[in-house]
Amino acid sequence: MKENLLGSTLSRLEEVAADAGLPEYAGRQLADWIYRKGVTRFDEMSNLPLTARGLLSERYSVELSPPVKVTESADGTKKYLFTAGRGGFVEAAWIPEEHRGTLCLSVQVGCKMGCLFCMTGKQGFQAHLSTGEILNQYLSLPERGSVTNIVYMGMGEPLDNLTNVLASLEILCSDYGFGLSPTRITVSTIGLVPAMRTFLDSTRCHLAVSLHTPFEEERRRLMPIENVHPLAEVLAELRARMVRGQRRVSFEYIVFDGLNDTPRHARELARVLDGIRCRVNLIPFHTIPGTPLAPSPREKIEHFQELLRDRGILTTIRQSRGQDIEAACGLLSTRELVRVRDDADR
Repeated sequence: MKENLLGSTLSRLEEVAADAGLPEYAGRQLADWIYRKGVTRFDEMSNLPLTARGLLSERYSVELSPPVKVTESADGTKKYLFTAGRGGFVEAAWIPEEHRGTLCLSVQVGCKMGCLFCMTGKQGFQAHLSTGEILNQYLSLPERGSVTNIVYMGMGEPLDNLTNVLASLEILCSDYGFGLSPTRITVSTIGLVPAMRTFLDSTRCHLAVSLHTPFEEERRRLMPIENVHPLAEVLAELRARMVRGQRRVSFEYIVFDGLNDTPRHARELARVLDGIRCRVNLIPFHTIPGTPLAPSPREKIEHFQELLRDRGILTTIRQSRGQDIEAACGLLSTRELVRVRDDADR
C-alpha cells in the first residue's frame, strides 16, 4: 500500500523528497502543496521535476476522507461522522457562533479511560487515530474556512495519543502547515502527568484539565485515572510548569446534582486551585444511559459560579450546544459502529 502523506510533518516530507532524489527544500514544497494549496495529486505539483512527480505517485498518496454522514442540530451545531482505523468511526462537532466557529476534534476510536459520565468511554477503546486521521477532520470539514478555534475534546483522551496529537498540532500551527495561532487551540486531558509535561514543554497551545470534583474519593469514583495520577499530582505539575510559562490553564467541571455542586465543593475547589492562573468552566451534565449521575439545576450552577467568583476564580458556564443530536459535551459516541456490526450479524 502507498503511504498517505497527509499528516506528515516537515521532517518526514524532507525524507520523502530525499528518497525521490530531490533536495531537502523540496520537502517544504511538498508541505506547501499538501497543506497550503490543498493539492492531492503529485502531477499537479508543478515546481517539482516530472520524474520526481512520477516516482512520488508510485510510492505515495495524499488522500482525504470526506465525512460519511452529517447530523445538524436545531441550534446550528453539526456532527460529522468519519471512517477511521479498520472499520471504525469517529465524530467531530462543528459549533458555529456569531463571532467564532469552533471545531471539536476526536483523537481515538473509543476511549480507555472509563469516566463514569462519558458516552465515548462506554464503547471501550478500538484504535488511536493517526496524525492524518486527526487532521482529516479539519481538512474535510465543509466549514473549514470559518474555523477560528479548535478544541481536542471529542472522542478519546488526547494525551493518550500523544505522538500523533503533537504532530497534528505542529502541522496546524507551523509556517509550513496551516499557520494557525496556538492560542486558538485547546487540548483536553484527564491528567496523564508525564504526557501533560511533554505537551506543556512542546507546544504553546492551551490545556484544559478535567477536574469535576476537588475531593479525591469522589474523583476516583468518577474518573479511574485518580488511582494512577491523583489530582494533587496534576496540580503540582501545573504549578511548576505554568508559573514558568505564564500560561493560563482551564479546568473543566461537569456539575452533577447533589454530588459536586455544594458550597463545600466551591470552598475546596478554590483552595486547591490557589496560586494557579486558571479559568474554571462549569459544564451542565447531559444524562447518558447506565449512570446514576443527574444534571444539576441551572440555578445551582449559577450559585456555584458566584461562590467561585467571590473567591477570585474566573468562572464561566459553558453553553450546551448540539444536545439534540448528541454532539454536546460527553455525548460523542459512534453508534454507527454498533449499527454496522448489527447489520453484519444479520
